[in-house]
Amino acid sequence: MQRIIVVGNGMVGHRFIDEALTQSESFQLTTFSEEPRLAYDRVQLSSYFSGATVDDLMMTSESYYDEKGVEYFVNDRVASIDRSAKTITTAQGRTESYDKLVLATGSTPFVPPIPRPDDEAAKQHILVYRTIEDLEAMKASAKQSKVGVVIGGGLLGLEAAKALKDLGLQTHVVEFAPRLMAVQIDQSGGDILRSKIEELGVHVHTDKNTQAIEPGEDTRYLMKFADGSVLETDMILFSAGIRPQDKLARDCELAIGPRGGIAINDQCQTSDPDIYAVGECALWDGKIFGLVAPGYSMAKVASAHLSGDAAASFQGADMSTKLKLMGVDVASIGDAHAQTEGALSYSLCDEAKQVYKKVVTNAAGDKLLGAILVGDASDYGAWLQLYLNDMTLPVAPEYLLVPSTEEGAASAGMGVEALPDTAQICSCYDVTKGQIAQAVKDGATTMADIKSCTGAATGCGGCSALANQVLNSELEKLGVEVSSAICEHFDYSRQELADIVKVKQIRSFEQLLKECGSGHGCEICKPAVGSILASFWNDYVLEDEHIGLQDTNDIFLGNMQKDGTYSVVPRIAGGEITPDMLMVIAEVAKEFDLYTKITGGQRIDLFGAQLHELPLIWQKLCDAGFETGHAYGKSVRTVKSCVGSTWCRYGVQDSVGMAILLENRYKGLRSPHKLKFAVSGCTRECAEAQSKDIGVIATDAGWALYVCGNGGMRPRHADLFASDLDDVTLMRYIDRILMFYVRTADRLQRTSVWMENLEGGLDYLKQVVIEDSLNLCDELEADMSRVVENYQCEWKTTLSDDKKLQRFRQFVNADGSDPQLQYVRERGQRRPATEDERRIDIVEVR
Repeated sequence: MQRIIVVGNGMVGHRFIDEALTQSESFQLTTFSEEPRLAYDRVQLSSYFSGATVDDLMMTSESYYDEKGVEYFVNDRVASIDRSAKTITTAQGRTESYDKLVLATGSTPFVPPIPRPDDEAAKQHILVYRTIEDLEAMKASAKQSKVGVVIGGGLLGLEAAKALKDLGLQTHVVEFAPRLMAVQIDQSGGDILRSKIEELGVHVHTDKNTQAIEPGEDTRYLMKFADGSVLETDMILFSAGIRPQDKLARDCELAIGPRGGIAINDQCQTSDPDIYAVGECALWDGKIFGLVAPGYSMAKVASAHLSGDAAASFQGADMSTKLKLMGVDVASIGDAHAQTEGALSYSLCDEAKQVYKKVVTNAAGDKLLGAILVGDASDYGAWLQLYLNDMTLPVAPEYLLVPSTEEGAASAGMGVEALPDTAQICSCYDVTKGQIAQAVKDGATTMADIKSCTGAATGCGGCSALANQVLNSELEKLGVEVSSAICEHFDYSRQELADIVKVKQIRSFEQLLKECGSGHGCEICKPAVGSILASFWNDYVLEDEHIGLQDTNDIFLGNMQKDGTYSVVPRIAGGEITPDMLMVIAEVAKEFDLYTKITGGQRIDLFGAQLHELPLIWQKLCDAGFETGHAYGKSVRTVKSCVGSTWCRYGVQDSVGMAILLENRYKGLRSPHKLKFAVSGCTRECAEAQSKDIGVIATDAGWALYVCGNGGMRPRHADLFASDLDDVTLMRYIDRILMFYVRTADRLQRTSVWMENLEGGLDYLKQVVIEDSLNLCDELEADMSRVVENYQCEWKTTLSDDKKLQRFRQFVNADGSDPQLQYVRERGQRRPATEDERRIDIVEVR
């Protein structure tokens, strides 16, 4: 047996052990971890602050190592190596011999040499972002802090900023470079990224050289910058990069690079052929690789070489990356900064949608050398494959940026079929398209199967979409019907889940998961199931068993705005409101200094409410008789109306009365997407009913019903469904249409797209609703009656629950406002200050 000691049990060290276990049965493996636990997923550290537990992060277990015969020691650091005796000695005094040694010591956070306090408090509130113990220290500090600063605006810095935001702190990012993520993206991409992150309430400071950290006046610390500006904060988190952890190698005189890192050859051997190095501690061809995928490749090569594969060779790694940073898509491919001689750059900056795309090509314009994507990374998979496989571009480079054109559509539709079998789909586990195809031929039919037999999509997860496309493509080649499963946790479509919930009377996500799912759920299935449950049972969405399914807007019962404040939208049914009620809104707006706007849906929106103000505002509105307008939900929003026959000399029906009747009936109905109604009192159509999901237009003999229109990105006129309906028949048809939509639409599908996708379209919908071709109408009406009966104003319910009100605090450990929100006055009202206005200090600070 060959005795191999693995120094370090992080992600790469553990990967080496997994590889070694599959490569040979002649290894006796021992590993040491200086942390108090075995390997865990550092890539997902920020999820710890949004509900993940330590167990969720673990990549292995003691029982797994026991089963595989791997000897392990935690809380014990290897302190020295005796190369001549081929032994290691640990900090606890343990000495072990080895035949081969693998150094997987990783890296340490870089902490700039900034003068700062060095007392006990500093150890609790000036921290780094690296380990689970660091996360615990952050949580402890957050309980005593209001403001947090991250020094470093790179990948880890923005992850750390998300963690501080999740902890409820007012969050700042300080970056030395002139933009965020300076290594991966250019200035234009950095500007868009900054704008999107600032919309989330994180304050960004670039071009800032921190000179000193001193005791603060209003907060714990005062940060001084080289340009003379200052920033006060209670907690400081260093995330300014990494340094290879190579001290152990230095001490035993292994070759070290000029700027650090354990020098290795193509087989991952150090200057001592019996010692290997893998991961962030290793220096190959003068490069340190700071991503997990190259470390995994090194682990695979080292294991293969130790098993006798002389051809195993590490040849570098692609550093392209795709991430979701604080909910913002960011991706970088290859030579993103166009440093290759003769490189050409093409870019698209859509400031309205806050999307930035850039492609870099060779001088001929037919090969992709690099790319940047910010705000929309949907092209990443296709572009990465063009780059990795040196494929000729299917269209001119500029058309890659505009997929709505015919030429762009051709490139977007290039599809996985065009990729060679050698194309690498998963860089973490080096899985090719050919391997996934073979797995399908061997019987794999789901992503769970693919993950199990190839490892694809089980690392960072960035290749999941592309791997799934390959799976579906290969299944179709075999004549297998491709699954329409909503996600890997449910082998059912949204429509099928809706039927299961209805038929089996499922009342919670956990019950549905137990009945027909697996795992813990994800960001795709949880909101979808939450919507289904609300559509059928109309329970209070903030019940303990439902709150984990909601997004931010639903959790706080208000739309989050770009400056991190919220909008308040009381329901004004049909647009009808009394002077007394108008005065209440005016008094609330004036008291809390809210921006007021009359919307196209005939409501009054109030903007700029801070989180802790929401209950105070809604208490006043509810006391006056207002209800929530559900502007934050995928639900019925408004029923717009003209004045109809009440005042207008052309009106032939009471459009206001009908609008109020419809809004009060359907208010609170949760659906796959938002719903808007309108009622016009005559064919002059002043309420614009034909652009709504449900449109009603008065006729001399009753009402004409129009369905499935909408505005937005894909405007569509509604279709005439039926004419000359009386009030009862009109509402009966609307009941049936809406509940049929709820049961059969896809996740986040507008009514217009839903009807277009129905086989038979409008005619089929008429058969279901009018002719009862599916024998469903009684059931659909009963479903709607249940929703109507269970209606509650979610704000009124929340105000009566002290426990729920605890969520509405600006800071987790203190009451009060966010002092960093800045505003200007414009046209007599307060609005958020722009970045330029904040810089020149002309703002009112609330």
